[in-house]
Amino acid sequence: MNTLKTLIVSIATWLATTALSAADVQLELGSNDAMQFDKSELKAAAGSEVTLTLTHNGKLPKAAMGHNFVLLKQGTDIAAFGTKAISAAATEYIPEGKEVIAHTKLIGGGESASVTFAAPPAGTYDFICSFPGHYALMKGKFIVE
Repeated sequence: MNTLKTLIVSIATWLATTALSAADVQLELGSNDAMQFDKSELKAAAGSEVTLTLTHNGKLPKAAMGHNFVLLKQGTDIAAFGTKAISAAATEYIPEGKEVIAHTKLIGGGESASVTFAAPPAGTYDFICSFPGHYALMKGKFIVE
């Protein structure tokens, strides 16, 4: 009887884990005119389909206080990436290269943008705003379980 109970618990745990990893994840991230995200940590299950919506809760226009969400590959040097992004105005401060997993478009006050992507393998990833100078304050951790 004890073995059957253990088996049932194991199957229930496996089903819950499988359902979690296959689920769609909806994430909300706010930003403001003070160069701040409203969260410093976001979570998703490995392999899940993530839709992240970034909202700029400020009033300043994109040219003065634009924000985006940029999810970087593990090991990316944030300062080096941010420096490279400064010269990428034509592509909304997303420089050429292989450091980016996903990103939203650049938005100004009162705007929102969404991006949908497959969560990378389990681990911790950095996210930033790549508008010039913002990465120093606007950053966080994207935790994949």
